Amino acid sequence: MADKKKRIAQLVFKNISDIILSELKNPLCKLASVNEVRLNSDNTLATVYVTHLEQDKADELVAFLTKDKGKIRSMLAKKMDIYKIPDIQFVKDTLFDQGHKIDELLDKAEKEKPKTLKDLK
Repeated sequence: MADKKKRIAQLVFKNISDIILSELKNPLCKLASVNEVRLNSDNTLATVYVTHLEQDKADELVAFLTKDKGKIRSMLAKKMDIYKIPDIQFVKDTLFDQGHKIDELLDKAEKEKPKTLKDLK
């Protein structure tokens, strides 16, 4: 059962990426990136994590995609051969920002690390 869910999630990921990058005629979508798709347990809701290369436009991208999610879902239905196409929820992916914060903390800790045992005392 898990393999079927992974296959459907992968197909949704691929097809939504194609739709956003090539079929939607909005300049905002040219630098968009679909990072992950998560399906709920009965495959009725697909949470799509998106981001934009220009971080300040990510919220605008999510708003645009959410506004056009009906159109995107109908395009997805034409590309997929499954009984029920999941409803789509677009979410801004913050994983890059979180990773950047962790990198900054690690760099700061590295700089503050004592060089010798004498520095510890």
